Amino acid sequence: MARGSLALRLGVSFTSSSLLLLLLAYHSCSFYLPGVAPQDFSTGAELKVKVNKLTSTKTQLPYSYYSLPYCPPKHIVDSAENLGEVLRGDRIENSPYVFQMREPLQCRVLCRITLNAKTVKEFKEKIDDDYRVNMILDNLPLVVPIRRSDQENAVVYQHGFHVGLKGQYAGSEDLKHFIHNHLTFTVKYHKDSQLDLARIVGFEVKPFSVKHQYDGEWKNENMRLTTCDPHARLAVTSSDSPQVIEDKKDVIFTYDVAFEESDVKWASRWDTYLLMADDQIHWFSVVNSLMIVLFLSGMVAMIMLRTLYRDISKYNQLETQEEAQEETGWKLVHGDVFRPPTNSDLLCVYVGTGVQFFGMILVTMIFAALGFLSPSNRGGLMTAMLFLWVFMGLFAGYASARLYKMFKGTQWEKITLKTAFMFPSIVFAIFFVLNALIWGEKSSGAVPFGTMFALVFLWFGISVPLVFTGSYIGFKKPAIEDPVKTNKIPRQIPEQAWYMNPVFSILTGGVLPFGAVFIELFFILTSIWLHQFYYIFGFLFIVFIILIVTCAEITIVLCYFQLCSEDYLWWWRSYLTSGSSAIYLFLYAAFYFFTKLDITKPVSGILYFGYMLIASYAFFVLTGTIGFYACFWFTRLIYSSVKID
Repeated sequence: MARGSLALRLGVSFTSSSLLLLLLAYHSCSFYLPGVAPQDFSTGAELKVKVNKLTSTKTQLPYSYYSLPYCPPKHIVDSAENLGEVLRGDRIENSPYVFQMREPLQCRVLCRITLNAKTVKEFKEKIDDDYRVNMILDNLPLVVPIRRSDQENAVVYQHGFHVGLKGQYAGSEDLKHFIHNHLTFTVKYHKDSQLDLARIVGFEVKPFSVKHQYDGEWKNENMRLTTCDPHARLAVTSSDSPQVIEDKKDVIFTYDVAFEESDVKWASRWDTYLLMADDQIHWFSVVNSLMIVLFLSGMVAMIMLRTLYRDISKYNQLETQEEAQEETGWKLVHGDVFRPPTNSDLLCVYVGTGVQFFGMILVTMIFAALGFLSPSNRGGLMTAMLFLWVFMGLFAGYASARLYKMFKGTQWEKITLKTAFMFPSIVFAIFFVLNALIWGEKSSGAVPFGTMFALVFLWFGISVPLVFTGSYIGFKKPAIEDPVKTNKIPRQIPEQAWYMNPVFSILTGGVLPFGAVFIELFFILTSIWLHQFYYIFGFLFIVFIILIVTCAEITIVLCYFQLCSEDYLWWWRSYLTSGSSAIYLFLYAAFYFFTKLDITKPVSGILYFGYMLIASYAFFVLTGTIGFYACFWFTRLIYSSVKID
């Protein structure tokens, strides 16, 4: 009876926790730390623009800026990049765009280039694939402001500007390619009220395609252009006479710089950039969906706990052996419920890997929600996840060894090796094939050999020893004792109803966990594949907590129904029940690919599904482990709550 009241108290506690989560989700908001220290610029101070990769949502293959014949500086210098930036394909280099703080420039000539057949082909391919040029000033990315027609005074900021455009020229029916060779920069700054210093709070551009004209023969970059002349105050305001891309054509690259004082303070300068999505997140829609998921899962949990309370009370009130034998249900399989499953070694490996994933994601979420993984710190999120994965190997080895010893295993070194190598080797093999495809396309997104060596060193040099250390500690601890004894002869499992078929039960169990995350999944996929910022980590953390609760609930409920039908093979099914949500995640990724993305190249499609396969596999390991431990705790609780003769 005491154990039954414990179940009721758990139900009440869960309801209170659910209400608290809803309140947190409703009021959740994310903030960020700037990531770099503020820099003050005096009037006339030199501002250096850096260039980053060329990106396209059509191909998902980044290229370095100087892969196209843009005007280079005298010496191209690579900026120091962290591990996450390299894996993202960032290639940050210096540029010839240099100007002085609060000193406007007009029609500054960079260089003149003469196109040939090769460069014409390269420019046309990049324009057809909708490539954008990315630049950085004072750690702020370059954006193009576009006014929205559906909302008055509303502006959408697009990341980077297009290499060029494709259209008709001078009434011709033929489509031609035009290059954006004139850039009008706007640097927004916030001025100190007391000192003559300013901080950069915005970096915008308007690109134009202009066929520049000049008198006489070309001599150098100091030539005066008749199409834009600072002396005559002739500025570029449109692309009425665009610069066509054709063989043996000359292209002159120019730029303007304007400075605009802003009320935006330096600490809030990223607010504008973090609203770069086509639409802001529909908070009420997301919260309502989460409320529905929580309500359904809460109702199921309460029904299960009330039924379980009645069962425990009934079993504990039985007075005779004959009465106990007349009962059916989960108590009758007490002698088999803790019998080690088939392929128990593999289950231990997957559980240990799942613990490693859970620890990595939990710590990452906490740091991101607290603002330590700012989007201004490029590559910081990926770098943090990699290092946390490596150090969480300690807990992976511990969890797998503890479970292995409970299954009466004796060779802990064997299970440790499998835990340290199985999942990473599968992911690394897929990643290596995808990286080879990227390298074949000569994309800057290909991971260099040095970085690949660093990843292998993190795996073999740090992760593997930590897994062995955790496994050694876990195996030295006393084995987990079962609450009931296991019979020597297995009990025969009766014929099951159609709805208790393992495949049907497992696939049904994955629906609810996927329903808890699929709305947030849309925004995550959009940020990854449409090159937008994702920063709502506070809300994502709430969704992660709801995912944990949902996985635990649905697995416990289906496990209870399975035991009531006298089927005691719950070990693997508890893992697969919540883990099957990964199937729906991959199917949703395929749906997103065909409905939201405009990818046409086969290589790009292979990259998308390859990376989403890795993500779905990781999601399977994570959710499966959550469901397993929930069911493991549940079975130990109920079988230690009843009197077994």
